[in-house]
Parts: sequence; structure tokens; C-alpha cells
Amino acid sequence: MTARTPRPGGSNGVLRTARLKRGWRSGEAAAEGVSAAGREALADPHFEVSPRTWRRWESVRPGWPRQDYARALHAAFGRWPEDLGFEAPAGWRRAEQSRPPAGEVKPCSDLPAAAAAAALTVGPVSPRHVDPELVTCFQEQLEGHYRADMLLGPHDLIGTVSAQYELIDKLLRAAQGETRGGLLRVGAAYAALVGWLHQDAGDMAAATFWRGVTQEMALRSGDPHLIGYSLVNQAQVRTDLHDGLGVLDLCEVASAHRRALAPKVRVMVLQQQAHGSALVGDRAAVDRLIDEAGVLLPRVDDDLPWGNACRRTPHYLEVQRATCYGRMGLGREAGALWSQVLGELPETARRDRGVYLARQATAAATVRDPDQAVELAREAAEIAVDTGSARMRRELRALQRAMRPWHDAPIGRGLAEVLASADERG
Repeated sequence: MTARTPRPGGSNGVLRTARLKRGWRSGEAAAEGVSAAGREALADPHFEVSPRTWRRWESVRPGWPRQDYARALHAAFGRWPEDLGFEAPAGWRRAEQSRPPAGEVKPCSDLPAAAAAAALTVGPVSPRHVDPELVTCFQEQLEGHYRADMLLGPHDLIGTVSAQYELIDKLLRAAQGETRGGLLRVGAAYAALVGWLHQDAGDMAAATFWRGVTQEMALRSGDPHLIGYSLVNQAQVRTDLHDGLGVLDLCEVASAHRRALAPKVRVMVLQQQAHGSALVGDRAAVDRLIDEAGVLLPRVDDDLPWGNACRRTPHYLEVQRATCYGRMGLGREAGALWSQVLGELPETARRDRGVYLARQATAAATVRDPDQAVELAREAAEIAVDTGSARMRRELRALQRAMRPWHDAPIGRGLAEVLASADERG
């Protein structure tokens, strides 16, 4: 008998030992257990580690896992991936070894330290002159961050935008008068973007934290438009948590003073309210709310630097309508809208394209067209690898559930291979 040639890097015996100690006698059982722990830790009911991914982790010494995988492993074993046989990146330190300097507030234990550090440093700060032009400077950079997010995805931007928020916060502690008001407004916009980046990366705990920071900054600014925007931000998190009634609660508060809100903010409230209505299965409300937003859309003419997706995204409201239809299982209606939207989407909107393709694929599966679903999924999976968008991967997992009728057929196995390959490369 020919001896088996060891695979490069050797096997991950540490992970195998940890699995056996948990009573998981097979890789399939471990994948199921870690998936369950991850769904709870990430507040993501669709999170999943595939048996194939687990087998790869045990067969070699794997590189550092994706952020959502790392948190799921820690939730399942109470140990960091470095202690489970994964190769930590250079310069990485575990959260419990990173003690804040004197004068800083230590984040809650269940919130990643890197997510909270920029918002939780405390004073005092030295008196200094804060030039009003800095407000304009930060506003101009914000638009560049929005464009970069569409091309890169969240992971390459979180550190940069968080650092700029930290600088804004330090300047704010010394600023006076109108400069102070300007920094509060732009600081809230930066906090909202950090929250969105964490949400897109699949870290709902950090996203929720930063949405809270956004709301605090908005309230301190006293700007009714920004306060409404911050409530929409909170509703976005509730939407990703599939809490339709929570979405509707927040949108009702935001719309209580709608006459004082800029048309753009009212459009945002209405479309988010439509998502909440979709989650509770109210199609009539979805169409009514999207139609109301459509009447307001031509009146959006403000110079506010935040919340401009309705200007940048072609067919913005039809994207919202198609997403709502997909949530309600209206595959034929959603698929027709996605074909229209994707036909006119610019090449620069790569991340959005991946999300829309995954949603269109699910619509195709819903109307029993598995071949089209898998064809669309191939491109979406490639974009998910390039951008690191957990939101896109979540959409692909929804597709996998819609494709269950073909699980044992060649087309179903083809989809499983596409998604497993994307997981391994992600």
C-alpha cells in the first residue's frame, strides 16, 4: 500500500481535538454546531458553515477565517481561531489582551474592540482652534468613501472611515459655534457609514453599536433631517434581523414630523417602511409606500452629503420594490424588476450588482428555473469573493434554501460547488 503524501501545512489536529471535546464525532456535526452558535452570536438566522468548509479546516493548517466564521468559532468553542490551529495574520492581537490606555473606556466584552475604540475614547482634550474649512473637507471625502464602498466592499474601508470619525470626534470636543454644529452633522454621517460597513460585513453587533452612535450625534446636532436619517439607519438593522414590526415602529417615529423633513429623508423613511411591510406580508402597503416615495423622488434637491443612494442608484425605488417582492416570495414579479434594474446598472456599482444578481437568482428558483438561478449565482459568488460582502453571502444562502427541491439533482450539486468554492476563497 502506498503511503499517503501529507497535504501542505499538515492537518489541523488542534481543531479536531476541540471538536471531539465538544462531543462532535464528525465534521458534519461540528459544522452544524458551529453554524448554530454563529446564528446566535451574529444575530443572523441564515449563517452557515458547510461540512466541506469544516473538512478543509481540519485537513490543513488554515489561514485566518472570515470575520463571521471567526466569531462563530469563538462562540462555539470559547477560544479564538488562533488557539484552534488557524494562522493569525501578522500583528493580530486577541481582544482580551488589548487593554485600553488609562483614560479610555473599555468596550463591552461582546463587542469587538476595534469596532468601538474610535467612539469610546474619552477626554480631556487640549484647547485648540478648529478651522471651519475642516467641515467642508470631511464632507468632500465622504462622497469618495461612498463611491469606494460600491467598488471595494466593507473590509478595506472600515479602518479608514473609523479613523476619520475618531478625528472628527476629537475636533468636536474643542470646536465651538457653527463649526461645532457642522462637525456634529458630518460626524453623524461618518458614524452611519461605519455602521453600514459593519452591517455589510455581517457584524450586526458592531453595526447596532454604530447606529446608536449615529443617533446620539444626530440628536446632539438638533437637525431634524439627520435625526430622521438616524432612525432609518436603525430600521435597516431591524430589517436585516427580519424584525418587521420593529422596522415599522422606527419608521412611524421618523415620519411623525414628516412635514419638517427634507424630501430625501421622507423617501428613505417610506422605502424602509415598505421593507417592514414586506416582512409582515402586506403587499398592498409595500406598493402604496413605494408609490408615495416615487412622487417625492423628483423633489430631492438638497445638498446634504449623506443618504444620497436615491440619487446614485439607477431605478432606486424599483430596487426596493423588487427586494420587497422577493421577501414575500413573489418570484415572477421580482425577477422582471431585477432584469430591468440590472440591464441599466453601471459597471462601477459592482457590489450592488452582486447583491441584485443573488436576489434575482432566488426569484428564478422561486419560479422553478434552477438553471438560470445557478447561472446568476456564479457571477454573484465571484463578486462576493472580491468584495467580502457578508450581505451578498447571506443572499446566496437564501438562494441555497430556495434551491432545496433540486438538492440531489446535478444542478443542485453544481450550485453547492459554486458556493463552497466561494466560501473557501472568502
